[in-house]
Amino acid sequence: MVQTNQKITHLPDNNYSVKVSSDLRKIGLNPNFWYPLAQTKEVKVEKPYAVSFGGDPIVLIRTKSQQVFALEDRCAHRQIPLSMGIVCQNTIKCSYHAWEYNQTGKVVKVPYLPEGCPLPKGVKSYPCREAYGHIFVFPGTAKLAETVPFPDIKNWFSSDYKTMYFSRLVNCHYSFLKENLMDMNHQFLHRRFMGKVKPTLLENSKGDNWVEAKFKFRGEPHPSAKLVLAAGRKPESDSEDYDFDVMTITTEYPYQTLRVCPPGSDEPLLDLWVAYIPVDQEQKKNHSFGMLMIRKPKIPGLINLLWPLMRYFTNVIFAEDKMIVEAEQKAYDLQGGDWNQEIFPVLVDVRELLSQKGVPLT
Repeated sequence: MVQTNQKITHLPDNNYSVKVSSDLRKIGLNPNFWYPLAQTKEVKVEKPYAVSFGGDPIVLIRTKSQQVFALEDRCAHRQIPLSMGIVCQNTIKCSYHAWEYNQTGKVVKVPYLPEGCPLPKGVKSYPCREAYGHIFVFPGTAKLAETVPFPDIKNWFSSDYKTMYFSRLVNCHYSFLKENLMDMNHQFLHRRFMGKVKPTLLENSKGDNWVEAKFKFRGEPHPSAKLVLAAGRKPESDSEDYDFDVMTITTEYPYQTLRVCPPGSDEPLLDLWVAYIPVDQEQKKNHSFGMLMIRKPKIPGLINLLWPLMRYFTNVIFAEDKMIVEAEQKAYDLQGGDWNQEIFPVLVDVRELLSQKGVPLT
């Protein structure tokens, strides 16, 4: 793990002190990757859409010809947000003095500028791609965008799956959510809907830019949990224990995936892809974008009938996770640092990965 200056912090109600290493909550998400900043349906024709990455305001623009581009959300003149502007063909005009910008951020027209005068400097543009029902932006060094791999989400294209989309704001540092997903030992939090399931870590492994954990669950889950895995589920045995299939969770920086596969199969019943996008400069608030691909049952149309119940179950589980990670952030803010005593090897590896691949917050 990357080490910084260490300090001794005295914990309340204890007679001992604990050594605190580098503070993960002060590590920012590396901007040199492709990140979803909005769902496709949110960016409408000629309606500028304001988003942000790590406190940097960005405007997404869709033209009549369905081209999508991304610029700094400011006019170079008086710093008015371009998201307040007017889209004209393939350009956008600031709503204040009508300075006009093209897709590269260059100023192409100032209506009152005398003829022959040089045009002012423009604003930053961002590499931008539309895929998987989202608008992806490369917020880092633009020249790296062509060499950094774009997310490969194979099952999104498969007709064997139906995709459930998630888009939520969560008031915590992105690392809390990444740790939460990797740590299946917190099922007690979901006891109302997960039943008395007991997770078992089968194996964990790591590489230069990834950490992976495989779990199996035992115990009787709540009927709503069974419902989400209805497609392809094996009949229950006579045993009192209900045996889940193998769940593989991977943090491949900066994304996460969760797959539930039957034994001996690489075709998942569930396939989740998720990214957490820091909104503010301190990165204490993030926008969670996810795609949950659920394998369709053999009976045609049954997935559509079950869909509202599946959506309800996943919303309840996420609401509980949201509540708990936001409580973690509040504790961090109150204590003025990271007092967590993490002992689970998978999370130790994840914390190390996030520290090594992230960037210090200034």
